[in-house]
Amino acid sequence: MKNDPRPGPRARLLGIADRIDAVVREIGEWTAWLSLAMVLITFAVVVLRYAFDIGSIALQESVTYMHAVLFMLGIAYTLGRNGHVRVDIFYERLSRRARARVDLMGTLLLLIPVSILIIWLGWAYVAESWRVQEASREAGGIPAVYLLKTLILIMPILLLAQGLSNALRNLLFLSGMEEALPPSDGGVGRA
Repeated sequence: MKNDPRPGPRARLLGIADRIDAVVREIGEWTAWLSLAMVLITFAVVVLRYAFDIGSIALQESVTYMHAVLFMLGIAYTLGRNGHVRVDIFYERLSRRARARVDLMGTLLLLIPVSILIIWLGWAYVAESWRVQEASREAGGIPAVYLLKTLILIMPILLLAQGLSNALRNLLFLSGMEEALPPSDGGVGRA
């Protein structure tokens, strides 16, 4: 039985965490390009306005939309890279195992309930926006506010997925699978 090619349950769980991390990382890396697009479009808006006396509400709104997308889709990526803001007064002094326990408890007691609450409270709000095909209130604005509001549901879903990955990794680490967490504190997901 030692040569059994099937991976054990812990290896399968780590594989699930790896796949979640890969999807969230891909979304985050593509989303990061919006920051460049925002700079270029803002530059174009300024040049059009002051050099050619041309204004575009849709172009101006697109920067706001991209800013929202950047943050709403980038938040799970940041969590996966362990880049979120935390008060490190006590956390940095803890052992790796204690940090894994703190991270696991934070995921289970804070991240998951808050994400579920956002989905629950946002569902009707987003559904109503889709029902009326909500558009910009500005003449010449972007006619797809309902798409932007959909991020209110996508963001917590991505956070739940990344939270599941983080929880799996911390559980596996605490159960003795050292490779579940990276050797440094540079990020939860493996490269």
